[in-house]
Amino acid sequence: MGLRLQIDNNSCVSSGKCVADHPNAFGFDDDELAVVLTAASELSDEAKIKAARRCPSGAILLFTAGGEPVEI
Repeated sequence: MGLRLQIDNNSCVSSGKCVADHPNAFGFDDDELAVVLTAASELSDEAKIKAARRCPSGAILLFTAGGEPVEI
């Protein structure tokens, strides 16, 4: 499916769950908010969905290759 990840900075609470689970795909910016790293594209769609579901604040958003939001 080729899902794309995005972080909603207004929802991120910097729990670090995404970084702990996928340290090559997520990191923190200078404000300690999660960011999607380039290597996130190597995650399977299943792993991307799981990361989004496990985010305690729901800050990880998913989009199709065409830019449509994906409900999880």
